[in-house]
Amino acid sequence: MNSAHFGSASAFRPDVVVLDKAALVQEPLWLDEPVITLGTSVKLVAEVVSTNWQNDYARKVEDYSALGISEYWIADYEALGGRLFIGYPKQPTVSIYTLTDNGAYQVSQFRGSDRIVSPTFPELNLTAEQVLTPEQQ
Repeated sequence: MNSAHFGSASAFRPDVVVLDKAALVQEPLWLDEPVITLGTSVKLVAEVVSTNWQNDYARKVEDYSALGISEYWIADYEALGGRLFIGYPKQPTVSIYTLTDNGAYQVSQFRGSDRIVSPTFPELNLTAEQVLTPEQQ
């Protein structure tokens, strides 16, 4: 999917979107174009951090939680995020934000050999290092 549109006032192009296939019947535009208007149609969004890391850690965390997206991953393979977000000393980190009952995200962070824990994919068997290390060619 090249684009996603959540809500009427904002448009996002996440790096990865996992959709709830059953929820797509409620999406008014889905049959004609790959556009999502309801955050509840999204099971997971993932962003790979780049030089505009502030958007991933601040703006998108707030926006995705407001849209009701239950899980949001931030893959920061170059440790670009601020110390407030990934700690000190800065190191490559996978941050998984999980929506709580009160509509706010709770964050879990994974580094190095930590096994990633995902509510959307409970049987996932990957470490942070496996996700964050670029494939050697």
